[in-house]
Amino acid sequence: MCRNIKTLFNFDPPVTDEEVRAASLQFVRKITGFNKPSKANEASFLAAVEEVAGISTRLLRSLETNAPPKNREEEAAKAKARAAERFGA
Repeated sequence: MCRNIKTLFNFDPPVTDEEVRAASLQFVRKITGFNKPSKANEASFLAAVEEVAGISTRLLRSLETNAPPKNREEEAAKAKARAAERFGA
């Protein structure tokens, strides 16, 4: 379930709000064990996703590095190659 959470810091182009929210959704799904919450838990679940997204955005904006930004396409290609080696494709 958490495999969709990707590193979001120090990329060019910078992370989008949609990417932060997607990672936040995966995190809340993981810790609750819910892929989709019941109606009774939906409001709390969605509020948690928004809070985690907000905190994550603030964290990413506050971090500093001297390293050059990573290229998204290159990192995606590396991840695909690692997956192919690991799982055989």
